[in-house]
Amino acid sequence: MGVFSRISDIFNSNINSMLDKAEDPQKMVRLIIQEMEETLVEVRSTAARALADRKELTRKGDLASAEAGEWDRKAELALRKEREDLAELALVERVKCNELSDSIQQELQVLESTLAVLNDDIAKLEDKLQDAKKRQTSLMVRGNAAKVRLGVRRQLSRQNVDEVLERFEQHERRLDEYDGRIEAYDLGSRSLAEQIEELEGDDRIRGELEALKKRIGSEEMPRSEPSS
Repeated sequence: MGVFSRISDIFNSNINSMLDKAEDPQKMVRLIIQEMEETLVEVRSTAARALADRKELTRKGDLASAEAGEWDRKAELALRKEREDLAELALVERVKCNELSDSIQQELQVLESTLAVLNDDIAKLEDKLQDAKKRQTSLMVRGNAAKVRLGVRRQLSRQNVDEVLERFEQHERRLDEYDGRIEAYDLGSRSLAEQIEELEGDDRIRGELEALKKRIGSEEMPRSEPSS
C-alpha cells in the first residue's frame, strides 16, 4: 500500500507533518518521492493519450465538416438538375455529417477541459515533487552530519579523558625537548649581526689607539732651545 491513496492526497498532504511522525524520515521521504514520481508518470501518460484523442477527434471533425459541405454541393447540383429526390437524400446525408461534427465538437470541449485539469495536476505534482526532493537533500545532509557527530562522540567515549590529557602532555614534553635541542645548538655561536657589531667595535678601538699614539708622540718631541 502506497503512502498516498489518491492524487488528491498528494496535493493535500503536509510533508512536514508526515516526516515528523515517521520513525525513519529518510525512508518516508524516499517512499513519498517514489509514489509522486509514479503518479506523475501516470498523469503524463493520461495527458498524452488525451492529446492523441484530441488530434484524432479534430481530424474526424474536419472530415465531417468537409463531407457536410460536399453533400450540400451535391444537393444543390441535384436540385439544379431537377432531381429533387436526390437533393433530399443528399441533404439527409449533410444533416448526418453536421450532427456528427457537432457531436465531435462537444467531445473536444470536454477533452480540452480534461487536458486543462491534467496540466494543472502535472504542475502541482512537479511542485510537490521538487519540494520533497529538497527535503530529501536536507535530510541526507542532516543525517550525514549526525553520523559524523555520533562517530566523534563514540570515539571519545572509548578513550579515557585522563589518557587523552596524558598524551597531550607527552606531546608538549616532546616539543619542549625539541626546543631545548635547538637552543643548545645555538649556544656559543654568534649571530651575523653580533659579529659585524664586533668588527665595528674593533675599528673604533684601533681609531682610539691611533689617536692616543699621535697625542703621546707629540708630547714626547724635544722642545727647541732658545738662542743666546
